[in-house]
Amino acid sequence: MTVEISEGPAIVAGYEYRLQVEANSPAFPEGCTLAAQLRARVSDATVIATLTTENGGLVRKSDTVVEIVIAPEAGAGLSAGSVVLDMVRTDLVPPRHLQFTLEIPVVRPVTRGL
Repeated sequence: MTVEISEGPAIVAGYEYRLQVEANSPAFPEGCTLAAQLRARVSDATVIATLTTENGGLVRKSDTVVEIVIAPEAGAGLSAGSVVLDMVRTDLVPPRHLQFTLEIPVVRPVTRGL
C-alpha cells in the first residue's frame, strides 16, 4: 500500500468547502456515480454528511478529477481538528471502493453565522 500526504486547504466550519482530487488514472468516467461519508474519525458510527454525485457533494470534472463540495450547513457544527472521508463508485455492481482516504483539517472561524 502506498501512502501519499499532500497539503490542502482546511475546512472552515460553517463556510462552503471545495477541494479537487486528481487521480493518476481514469477513476471517474463519464456517467459514474460516487458517494462519500464525512466522519470525525474512521471508527465513528456517526455520519456528519453524505456526499454524492446526485446531491452535488461530489462533482465529476473529468475522467481523472472530482470536486468535493461541503455545503456551509453540513460543516457548521464541526469542531476544530479534522474529518475523514473516502469515496465509492456506486454505479458498479458491487460498488467499488476507490482505495483512498482523506483527512482534512477543520478550523473554527472567529467570524461566523453571517
